[in-house]
Amino acid sequence: MPLLINHAVAEDSWLLVDVDNFSTHLNEDIVVPYELFSEHTDALLNAGGKLGVRINGDQDLNLLLQNIDKLSLIAIEFPAFTDGRGFSFARILRRSGFTGQIRAEGDVTRDRLEYMERCGFDAFAIPADRYSDDIVTAFGEVPVRYQGSADDERPIFRQ
Repeated sequence: MPLLINHAVAEDSWLLVDVDNFSTHLNEDIVVPYELFSEHTDALLNAGGKLGVRINGDQDLNLLLQNIDKLSLIAIEFPAFTDGRGFSFARILRRSGFTGQIRAEGDVTRDRLEYMERCGFDAFAIPADRYSDDIVTAFGEVPVRYQGSADDERPIFRQ
């Protein structure tokens, strides 16, 4: 699965772990599922490496917001095209001061990349069957934006 970070294809340096193997990787840069983070918050926050959490729209964002300064990556899953809760999560995270990487995963499509970026995403895990070499041209295709967003709070009449 290709990964775009700041409009460029990049290698994923994060290790996805689960409940069975997280304790052996505490000194590495790891991404854990939300359930694991909620059950082992203290142990994970005091580990040696950077910490990322994978969340979906069904889970409570408040636990992440309470620990926002200790997280380096938040991966937000889009289970289906019709599920837009991830857009709101990214926007809330950026408005709350999260400066780490926000990664879109799951049903990530070319036509939504620029909208995702405007909400605060800066990394995109593109499914292999949807990836093409020209996907980075999706950013900047729409030069005029009427409403404010994470990248520019001003509506068009204030720009």
